[in-house]
Amino acid sequence: MARKAIFITGGASGIGRAVAQRFGREGWFVGIADINEAGMAETAALLPAGASSIHKLDVRDRAAWDAALADFARAAGGGIDVVFNNAGIPIGGQLADLGVDEVERTLDINLKGVIFGAQAAYPWLKRSAPGSCLLNTASAAGIYGTPGASVYTATKFGVRGLTESLDAEWAPDGIEVRDLMPGFIDTPLLDHAPNRASNEDIRGRVKEAGLEITPVSQVADAAWAAIHGQKLHTLVGATARKLAFGARWLPGRVRKQGRASLRPLGG
Repeated sequence: MARKAIFITGGASGIGRAVAQRFGREGWFVGIADINEAGMAETAALLPAGASSIHKLDVRDRAAWDAALADFARAAGGGIDVVFNNAGIPIGGQLADLGVDEVERTLDINLKGVIFGAQAAYPWLKRSAPGSCLLNTASAAGIYGTPGASVYTATKFGVRGLTESLDAEWAPDGIEVRDLMPGFIDTPLLDHAPNRASNEDIRGRVKEAGLEITPVSQVADAAWAAIHGQKLHTLVGATARKLAFGARWLPGRVRKQGRASLRPLGG
């Protein structure tokens, strides 16, 4: 049986690294894509020998996507079974306080990069269908709007909508489309400031708000389950599950809690 292959963006750390390790343990060939070359090398060192390839990729560059996937397909032996559209950046803070460059960078990476990835992945996944999969990283922020994170929320609602659209659009081709909707995950992104005007890290704000931080291994397990299951959206962590329940059954309470937040979460 031919070894299956997964291409992972944001593979230098965090969720991307954990998913690379999870699939590597299952015998998959793993393509690690990122702009952080040192981080990609560290991820590759955690995988079985000969089980990965490294691809420097800025997801905002549409042509670079085509080149990276072609290189990966050659390294993997010709086919691509899963593309994990995972690269993303955090941004928080009041909308009126964010710089134009901060907004544009977040939109370009978190949303445009995912759209470009889907476009570039399509011919490869169609060739490997049925059973191939596009897996996107959305967020609990794509369940209900998060005060203090409007731009990030907008990108993750966009990823969710793209997933739902392509689930129908690509069904005749035998391509599965899924997304992950994690809450706050224990990755290096939590140690960043939500925006350049803040001197606090996101992790501190999450803890102050009394919210759960989920181990990154749970996201890796969720990614494995998502591509082998039937769920369109996979919730990861207690925060995501509680928010989804509230948004569906208690939307008035969720809205009231958001409006009552005196110090909105910027992450």
